[in-house]
Amino acid sequence: MSTQPLQSAGHDPGDDRVIPPDQRPAESGDHPPSSQRLQYPAVIVLCLTQLILVIDNSVVNVALPQIRHALGFSATGLSWVVTSYALVFGGLVLLSGRVGSIIGPRRALLIGVSIFIVASALGGAATMPAMLIAARVLQGLGAALAAPGTLVLLIWITRPGPQRSRAMTVFVLAISIGAALGLLLGGLLTTSLGWEWVMFVSIPIGLVVLVGVRLLVPEAPRAPARLDVGGAVASTTGMTALVYGLINAESQGWASPPVLVSFALAIAGLLALVLIERRHAAPVVPLSFFTRTRSAAPLLAMMLIPAGQAGFLYFAALFTQNALGFTPLQTGLSVLPFSAALLVTNILTSRMVTRHGERIVGSLGMFGLLTGLLWMSRIDAADTFAGGLLGPFVLLGLGAGLTVAPLTAVIMHQAPAAHLGAASSLNQAMQQLGGALGLAVMTTVYGSAAAGGAGEAGAIATALTAGVVFPLLALTLFATWARPTTTTH
Repeated sequence: MSTQPLQSAGHDPGDDRVIPPDQRPAESGDHPPSSQRLQYPAVIVLCLTQLILVIDNSVVNVALPQIRHALGFSATGLSWVVTSYALVFGGLVLLSGRVGSIIGPRRALLIGVSIFIVASALGGAATMPAMLIAARVLQGLGAALAAPGTLVLLIWITRPGPQRSRAMTVFVLAISIGAALGLLLGGLLTTSLGWEWVMFVSIPIGLVVLVGVRLLVPEAPRAPARLDVGGAVASTTGMTALVYGLINAESQGWASPPVLVSFALAIAGLLALVLIERRHAAPVVPLSFFTRTRSAAPLLAMMLIPAGQAGFLYFAALFTQNALGFTPLQTGLSVLPFSAALLVTNILTSRMVTRHGERIVGSLGMFGLLTGLLWMSRIDAADTFAGGLLGPFVLLGLGAGLTVAPLTAVIMHQAPAAHLGAASSLNQAMQQLGGALGLAVMTTVYGSAAAGGAGEAGAIATALTAGVVFPLLALTLFATWARPTTTTH
């Protein structure tokens, strides 16, 4: 297969013109011959890859008390079981996207999933804290290497229009239900088999992915180029420092020396990245993504949506266990209405996008997230699950199902084909950064409210009220500036 870069799959992010798919030049060389029909097995394998990477962010949370007791973690050291994975994943994903473009996204995905499987086995066999933390770091490395290739390959094996919309719906379903499924799976495995299985469970799924990708997914054309070493160092330093600062801001204080140093390094890394990328022919982060509001707005919205969702899932787990007395398994089961609403909406999203376009459908979804989070922020100590959480869970599920697929489609469609790897990496990086940002802000508000005597339910309500700003900003950005990618009927 040719190793030349793809011809443009859409339009330059600096160009405001909208070119309907039926008026674009023929792109017969842009896709493998088998893509005349949607290859559902290949799509499912790629979505399964993304699913295990997302699940791993949440499946461990439910098992933390058992992990602490079994391995002898300190109270502060236990947080690194979660943060080490997020830190490495978020810090390296921009670099790994460029590496994937050079060696081939399929090859990068296979290497990344292989690393992830080995790390999962080491984590489940851990007998001391340092061994588990090392395994989580290795998992983060594998996830960062595999994640950008999933979306690039999904774009490669599908054609613009309804076919890609259907594939994107399945892909986004994997992303959206991953966190909720992780809570359920974590509770079930921890209760029945022990904490080790929140690590071991990734092994059989990862093996299925390896076999499936080798058999079903063709390699996409590579973009041979000299690796942007300066941009790679600057982006990795900046992202790692920023994610670290956000993760630790609530526990150590926003003005604590480690957090301030992290934010200073993040700013320095960002400035260095801009200076370096302006001169490099094959940048890790093409600055053209941020030269126009129309191209930058969807990326910023992709950061803000996970910020609100991460807070919702976190505080739902707190309220159900601390206020309602749920067990970890009951907490996981309580999220099923959210997952069910998400599943139903995802089935309809591709048809809605074909008829109404990404901007209308995505904006409707963001409005659902906004109102669902606002509804949930009215919770109080006297509420039951049915009275205080069920309605918001359903509305949040409906909103999430309508939001992420159109948003992801806009981000990927606006990227020139030679920069699909960079677009996928930025998409993943924004999600990691957004989740860390939302949780840092909302847990800080929660801690301040609790210290002020608001009580558990009152502190959670205050934090959720603060979190409403995230979907509100995302809706404003996307509805105002997002560029449509499909014609409507």
